[in-house]
Amino acid sequence: MSVIAPAMIIFAYLCGSISSAILVCRLAHLPNPRQNGSGNPGATNVLRIGGKVSAAIVLVCDVLKGMVPVWLAYYLGLSPIWLGLIAIAACLGHIYPIFFRFQGGKGVATAFGAIAPIGWDLTGLMAGTWFLTVLLSGYSSLGAIISALIAPFYVWWFKPQFTLPVSLLSCLILLRHHDNIQRLWRGQENRLWKRQPRNKP
Repeated sequence: MSVIAPAMIIFAYLCGSISSAILVCRLAHLPNPRQNGSGNPGATNVLRIGGKVSAAIVLVCDVLKGMVPVWLAYYLGLSPIWLGLIAIAACLGHIYPIFFRFQGGKGVATAFGAIAPIGWDLTGLMAGTWFLTVLLSGYSSLGAIISALIAPFYVWWFKPQFTLPVSLLSCLILLRHHDNIQRLWRGQENRLWKRQPRNKP
């Protein structure tokens, strides 16, 4: 167990470091998401610069990056605290990918995938919270912020043993959205359906 847990943390980080947005954009001959739109290599920015199909592929891949390592660790019998560290490692890989000069995305979809193995009821609530927030406000970032704030309470209600690791994961997502919070406060944040101009191929 002492060897498996650290190995799973490394595996999770490497999975997270595979930037789906950059790879999908390259394969689809789309602009580099780090140099166009919001500059964030994530599904939301790919939606703006490349359309729904490319964004959907990126979203699924980003979710799987968090889900697969945590699910595997769960079936290997690792404790909740190790599962939390593995989830955080996957998100850190997405945010600071070793394969892409440590310039990654916000980690929302990867965090969602990491939380999903806790239970489908929790997954549905998280997805519903994000969708409802975005539907009412039009801001994808606000959906992520609200979901991160409320996630520990959802987890505490369903499976309290995972509250601490999910809380740490939520703090990471909120810290990563620091700039978005400032732009929302100033009324300068772009809405989800606003297409961004293309800058560089």
